[in-house]
Amino acid sequence: MRTHAIPAMSRKGGKAVRGAAAVAVTLALALSATACGDDGSNSGSEGSGKGKIVFWDNNGGPRTAIWKQIIAKFEKKHPDIEVEYVPIPIADVQSKYDTAIQAGGDSLPDVGGVGTAYLANLVAQDALEPVTDRIQDSPLKGKLVKNMVDSVRSAGGDDKEMFSVPTSANQGTLWYRTDLFQAKGLDAPTSWDNFYQAAEELTDKGGNEFGFTLRGGAGSIAQAMEMMYAQSGITTFWDGDRTTLNDPRNVAALEKYVGLYKKVTPAADLNNDFTKMVAQFDQGDIGMLQHNLGSYTDHLKAFGKDKIAGVPMPPSADGQPRTIVSNPVDGLGLFKASENKAAAWTFIEFAASAEMNSLWNQDVGAIPANVDAADDAWIKQAPPTKAALESLSDPRTKVVQLPYYLPDWNTISKADNEPNFQKVLLGKMTAKEFCDKVADELNKAQADWKKHN
Repeated sequence: MRTHAIPAMSRKGGKAVRGAAAVAVTLALALSATACGDDGSNSGSEGSGKGKIVFWDNNGGPRTAIWKQIIAKFEKKHPDIEVEYVPIPIADVQSKYDTAIQAGGDSLPDVGGVGTAYLANLVAQDALEPVTDRIQDSPLKGKLVKNMVDSVRSAGGDDKEMFSVPTSANQGTLWYRTDLFQAKGLDAPTSWDNFYQAAEELTDKGGNEFGFTLRGGAGSIAQAMEMMYAQSGITTFWDGDRTTLNDPRNVAALEKYVGLYKKVTPAADLNNDFTKMVAQFDQGDIGMLQHNLGSYTDHLKAFGKDKIAGVPMPPSADGQPRTIVSNPVDGLGLFKASENKAAAWTFIEFAASAEMNSLWNQDVGAIPANVDAADDAWIKQAPPTKAALESLSDPRTKVVQLPYYLPDWNTISKADNEPNFQKVLLGKMTAKEFCDKVADELNKAQADWKKHN
């Protein structure tokens, strides 16, 4: 999954000053804008609804072809509007936005791809136009998957206002080899009992066969949290101002999860990032993998459609709702400094329409945000995507909203604690010690954020 890139100042110094540093960054940007002749409150204008608009693609390269296809269709339908397409590499997009904001905002696009992982950063700098009312007054009203809408609101740090229009999401999936399951007479891992039973029965260390592969390297904590909350059934990340990460039920779930290491998994899992984990699974000697929908194409190439399947993370127990940890939601943001917001919004409406949203998500292999795309043929032909969309759209499903809005989220959930997660796998640190340490850092970060917001 993509993670929240932290403003440079928040990487320096002790944790106690990180939140203050982030606020200082925002203030400095405002002062910089004023010094450049901008009062820091450039609100742009609606414009004529015609003419040229600039669109920044936040994953330029992999998505360039599909965006050019959509833009061509848009310009055919709206010949009075020209879209200048600018592909931005995914690794550079947040820094590009920040640089443009620091320069006064004049070089910002009219429309830009905005993921929830860095949405709060743009909101804090007052770069985005609220779109809640625009959605209510458009054909998109009531047409966006509720859990994606909730994720956008939460990630922006304002549970009431939306600062982007969701276009797609990913979701954690349990991938499994149907041929191996059938050979052992095993039921699909649609419950945790089935999962743990299959992990044991598909393991033959002497034959170099394993029931599961996990992620012990980069990105390990995100995967661990998906497994923890799905098993514990805890539905919120915060209980008041304290995280539920170290709730005894989550600690017990983590203990069970890390107990799989080297018992039913390869020892090499200790250093797996997602690419190594997926490649290892696709070699053919492992029964199950937990990853998102993004690896579906790789599995199809490795095994063919008849030997691979994917199911949403099982509910904590039979009859209970699913508890899914939020994955970053991609979307389109309307930038406040735009001088042609009417035309820019026309483009966003078009791109988020059922037909275009379906076309885009079919190309990138993600879950469409427009509910009217749910019955399209390509989704019916991709059972894991269909199951993920159904689970995300299920009103009983609970999405645990991760606090992407925290300036220190990335450092706490990745760089600072991934080595500690490896210690847990190696038995050098207990699951409780790990959860308590991460929870303490998150509680302090949340308190600091609330103090300054």
